[in-house]
Amino acid sequence: MSGLEELSREELIALAGALAGRVTALEQENGELRERVTRLERLISRNSGNSGMPSSGDDLPGKPQPKAKPAKPAKGGVKRRPGKQSGAPGTHLAWSDDPDERVEHFPAGTCGCGADLAGAVDLGVTARHQQIEVPLMTATRIQHDLHTVACRCGKVHAATRPQGVPAAPVSLGINLQAWCVYLMVAHAIPVHRCAELVASLTGAAPSAGFVHGMIARAAQAVEQTNLRIRTLLTLAYVVCCDETPIRVGAAKAKRYLLVACTDRYTWYMLGERTLASFKKFIIADLSGVIVHDRYQNYDSPELGERDHQLCAAHLLRDLEDCAETHPGAAWPRQIQTALRGLIHAANLAREQGKDGMDVGTKAMWINSFRHGVRIGLSEVRRIPGAAKTVTQPIGRVLLEVLRDREADVLRFAHDLRIPATNNQPA
Repeated sequence: MSGLEELSREELIALAGALAGRVTALEQENGELRERVTRLERLISRNSGNSGMPSSGDDLPGKPQPKAKPAKPAKGGVKRRPGKQSGAPGTHLAWSDDPDERVEHFPAGTCGCGADLAGAVDLGVTARHQQIEVPLMTATRIQHDLHTVACRCGKVHAATRPQGVPAAPVSLGINLQAWCVYLMVAHAIPVHRCAELVASLTGAAPSAGFVHGMIARAAQAVEQTNLRIRTLLTLAYVVCCDETPIRVGAAKAKRYLLVACTDRYTWYMLGERTLASFKKFIIADLSGVIVHDRYQNYDSPELGERDHQLCAAHLLRDLEDCAETHPGAAWPRQIQTALRGLIHAANLAREQGKDGMDVGTKAMWINSFRHGVRIGLSEVRRIPGAAKTVTQPIGRVLLEVLRDREADVLRFAHDLRIPATNNQPA
């Protein structure tokens, strides 16, 4: 640097101090940038395989696809065949002795001798084939003519309009209305597409406004049924709960669809992921075990105390995140294997009609689970400091949950009435 030789000792010391301060500032800035890059890389790496992110988000630009699940080992060394597997319930087209329609087929034309086969002797049916078919679906216009009659006494009587037929001159029938509701609610088909689909399949042309209005009308029709389902859920031994983001309204505002269900009943509530919404939700009224994804509101003391089962599917995805973050560690895979082993043993015991899984198998997997948690806690150390000011290493909080809430993690292994996940059929 030109001119340095002309500086005095004191000036050189001052310059060196200034440069040292600048280097320190650059190192701090570099550290902050490195931390930001790490956070961004982590956000980009999130997918349905290592987080609670829905699978629909895996197709977003820049998102890595979830890692393929390892193939299950073949039983007896035999490669797993495609299609239905051994032991799985099968489906087939069964023969019916009472078909809805019979169509007789006779040979037509002439015989080699020149005789017309129409006059041939019928020797009976020699082959039978059944085909399951649906009729061509076309909308049928039904006109209801309401007659008025006069009695001999002179009194006049008018026929009443049939139930389900509105006062309007032309309306859509109850079956067509049910189709619209089914397509929108059960299959999440948008309103305009639902109207187009009904028109394509039946020839009827309901307006988008009419189709949209069916949602509110259907909700009013099942209001009492919903209240009964809610009551039955509050009395259930175990209830699975979840919350799913959903866009609603013209402004596409983000709301949450709160779900409570058993293998028989499902109850929905549109709300927020706030404690206020959860207070309106069914949680506070439940008397049984609740299966959930560890969202903090489920554990709020304001909603009462009850037994919990932490969803194993969410735990396995979080452990997958740990395996990717700590590629050299064995504990994430060990805990995953132990959880999957317990889930399999519980499912097998249910299929066999047993009250509990094999004691030795359960003890083996629980022991493996506990050892994996201890190893993880020893390798992923907690950083001292307040939770609001210190970000713990990936996996540390999860490991503490697995250690401190083992009863809530493994409750399904001790009571086969409790499912391991909140992914119940609904």
